[in-house]
Amino acid sequence: MYEYDSFNEDVICTLAAAVGEDEVAMVEPMSAHTTFKIGGPADVLVTPRTEEAAARALDVCAIAGVPVTVVGNGSDLLVGDRGIRGVVVLMRDNLSKARVEGTRVIAQAGALLKDVAIAAADAGLSGMEPLWGIPATVGGACFMNAGAYDGCTGDVLESVCAYVPGGPDGDHARLKGTVRTFSRDELGLGYRKSRVASDGLVVLSATFALAPGNSAQIRAAMDDYARRREEKQPLDMPSAGSTFKRPEGYFAGKLIMDAGLRGASVGGAQVSTKHCGFVVNTGGATAADVRELIKHVQDEVRDQFGVELEPEVRMVGEF
Repeated sequence: MYEYDSFNEDVICTLAAAVGEDEVAMVEPMSAHTTFKIGGPADVLVTPRTEEAAARALDVCAIAGVPVTVVGNGSDLLVGDRGIRGVVVLMRDNLSKARVEGTRVIAQAGALLKDVAIAAADAGLSGMEPLWGIPATVGGACFMNAGAYDGCTGDVLESVCAYVPGGPDGDHARLKGTVRTFSRDELGLGYRKSRVASDGLVVLSATFALAPGNSAQIRAAMDDYARRREEKQPLDMPSAGSTFKRPEGYFAGKLIMDAGLRGASVGGAQVSTKHCGFVVNTGGATAADVRELIKHVQDEVRDQFGVELEPEVRMVGEF
């Protein structure tokens, strides 16, 4: 088990040199970095301010054999109550620049999809509208090929620049990683899956290829998507978005509702009364509460309808 006290002082010093002394925090509560507002402490949290610093930090951890968890907006995470051992690399406001070049938007991994969509709309570029309400960072969206309203990240993604972990190199292990660009076709994109996730890549930035459009019409479409979300989803309560993936031929929320589970709760965790596809934190919920409620929902839906619900929320850390 990795805990802060077990870290070699040299590793901490090397991380500080890689990202800056002020960007290394010890025993950082992850409840402050997830939309569920749940999660115990990370042994060490680093916030690199450049893509190069992020790669250096990942190399430091690889060489030292320290486990790494990469977190963006924490909008699809349930962090265990005992926290995360090792190093958490946070990519959020510290890596959130976006720029428009012609009909493309290039954004760092920590930029929110919402901000990328706004930048695109301001430039009269269409394509991001269905994604703009998803509370994910660019890195997280590429990781899970995030989507909504029949659109997904892969629809507009042209390429990603990613850190590739080291691996076998002839007869030796290459501990340091490399940074390379992957085209959309190389990313193995599917429903809530990608090569980013399966191969352990760490997105540093992404390029979106968009189409010229009318800014007013693009904004109107974004407003419509926002209205639909506000009407149907419990946006006023902490959650990790849709709790379950959509089972083939069904809708998770309807199955849960039909199973009589609307409002079902364990501790502070509750199946939303507004949208049964969401588990929400009504106040003081623990990760154990959420995980137990998820299992209860899975068991009931399986017993009543013979359908297996697979969590969309990722569970990380120690429970």
